[in-house]
Amino acid sequence: MVLNYIWIGFFVIAFIIALIQLIFFGDTSIFPAIMDSTFANAKLGFELSLGLTGVMTLWLGIMKIGEKGGAINYLSRGISPLFNKLFPDIPKNHPVHGSMVMNIAANMLGLDNAATPLGLKAMKELQELNPEKKKASNPMIMFLVLNTSGLTIIPISILVYRAQLGAANPADIFLPILLSTFFSTLFGIVAVSIYQKINLFQKEILLYLGGLTLLISGVIYGFTLLAASYLNIVSNVVSSLILFTIIITFILLALRKKINVYDSFIEGAKEGFKVAIKIIPYLIAVLVAIGVFRASGAMDALVDGIIWLFNLLKINTDFIEALPVALMKPLSGSGARGLMVDTMNTYGVDSFVGRLACTFQGATDTTFYIIAVYFGSVGIKNTRYAVTAGLLADLAGIIAAIFIAYLFFG
Repeated sequence: MVLNYIWIGFFVIAFIIALIQLIFFGDTSIFPAIMDSTFANAKLGFELSLGLTGVMTLWLGIMKIGEKGGAINYLSRGISPLFNKLFPDIPKNHPVHGSMVMNIAANMLGLDNAATPLGLKAMKELQELNPEKKKASNPMIMFLVLNTSGLTIIPISILVYRAQLGAANPADIFLPILLSTFFSTLFGIVAVSIYQKINLFQKEILLYLGGLTLLISGVIYGFTLLAASYLNIVSNVVSSLILFTIIITFILLALRKKINVYDSFIEGAKEGFKVAIKIIPYLIAVLVAIGVFRASGAMDALVDGIIWLFNLLKINTDFIEALPVALMKPLSGSGARGLMVDTMNTYGVDSFVGRLACTFQGATDTTFYIIAVYFGSVGIKNTRYAVTAGLLADLAGIIAAIFIAYLFFG
């Protein structure tokens, strides 16, 4: 229901803003631009869904090998003490724990292409446990918010852009992104736990979250010791090595159990095409609404209004120039990426604004895209409080990024 109102709101606000520009400023290009945007984004939605087909086919096939070989069960047992507390409605040691762990691990390593099909696999398994097939279950919402909060250890793409634009040290945004995204994820867990009345002061939750914090800190410290020229190479090699090791491990475990690996892959891969096709209408609906909102100038009007408000309150506005990246990220990952690069080009890659834009980009994820794709893949129409919790996590990440950027770069 919330997503329905937001979707309608994009169109209504865009129409009002565009009408004002036409009547009062004589901008005759605004409505043609909006219509061009609707067609372009409809095409983009189809192309993205089609492009996901190969990746989803590959990873759902790999996941099927892991499932039959027992790898998913091992992962489930390892994470079950934490997930049994965060997902009390899921049976203990259920295979979906392994799928969720793989998805979250891929996100943390910045492996977006791997994370999406793994997340869709997990969402399908959660739907099998869902008693109301059109309504998002509590575990679905917790899993979705863990995705939208965007916990990232190695923000590979951001490092690449910073290196290409000549940053003195592309890795100097490592720690700020880590801290910001950690606050976003933590706040998202807290928000969902309040809705679902989950007690977070349980020893299992405290031990796992504390251990994760130490692990992340160790990884970040290790990367800060590397020379800037080797950072991107090492990040890519380590991420790819981990990912391929997972694939080989799945295959070896399956061979040990005398599973027909090829047939298992084909069985899982067949699901990939079906899921990709099912996503198309949901993805197009969201992308078209976002495109209309951007093309109408509504985003520019929103940013100008925020600048006016902060000036009125006599609050430092140095961060405002980077704010469009933060506002765009929940709506469009590619749009936010483009704004980040433009901000670094305009203000300097090593400027406060340039670094803050990178921190915004890494602090959260594309909330509306994830909601559309993940819920759309299993036919969920009633998202309950998923959008609210996801946006609260985004807001926490944005606020944390601003304060942390002032602390590190201000």
